[in-house]
Amino acid sequence: MALQSPFFGKRENEPLNTRPSTFNNTSSPLQPTVSSSAMSSSSSASSAAPTSSAAVAPTASAATQEPGSKLIVGPNIKLKGVEITDCDTLVVEGTVEATMDSRMMQIAEQGAFKGSAEVDLAEIRGAFDGDLVVREKLVVYATGKVSGKIRYGKVVIEEGGQISGEISFGAAPAKSAKPALAAA
Repeated sequence: MALQSPFFGKRENEPLNTRPSTFNNTSSPLQPTVSSSAMSSSSSASSAAPTSSAAVAPTASAATQEPGSKLIVGPNIKLKGVEITDCDTLVVEGTVEATMDSRMMQIAEQGAFKGSAEVDLAEIRGAFDGDLVVREKLVVYATGKVSGKIRYGKVVIEEGGQISGEISFGAAPAKSAKPALAAA
C-alpha cells in the first residue's frame, strides 16, 4: 500500500513499493513481506488495477483542470470571521462568514456565504448574503439566492434563481462606476 504524506498538498501517483521504507526491515502483520519477483509483478499490476489512490484520482484530475490553490469548505463545516486571500478557487459546501478576494467562488446547494467577496467568476447554487463584486461573470442557478450589494460584469440567472438588493452593472468600485456608465 502506498504511503500517504501527513501534510496537505498534491501528491503524485506512485506505483506500490517504490518508496524507501522508513520502518524496520522486520515484517509486521500490517506490512506484508514481498519477494523481489512478486514486487516486480505487483508494481506492473498496480498501474493497471485501481488502488486506494483511485479515490484521490477524481480530485487530482479536477486540480489539473483548474490550476492554482483551492479551498473546499465541506458540508457541516462552519468557517467564521476570517479573511481568505491567495485562494484561486473557493468551494463552499458548508457555511462561511468571511471577507475574500479570489479568482473563482462556487457555492453548492447546501452552502452559504455571508460577508464580502470580490471574484472573477461566481457560480451560486446555494445562498450568498453581503457585498459581492464579480469582475467577469455571475451565474445564479435555479437553487441559488443572492442578496445584498451586487456588482457584476456579466450575469446569468437560471429560471428559479433569486437575486435581490442593490444590483449594478460594472464590477468597478461605485465611485468609478458612474463615469464608466456615462461613457457607455
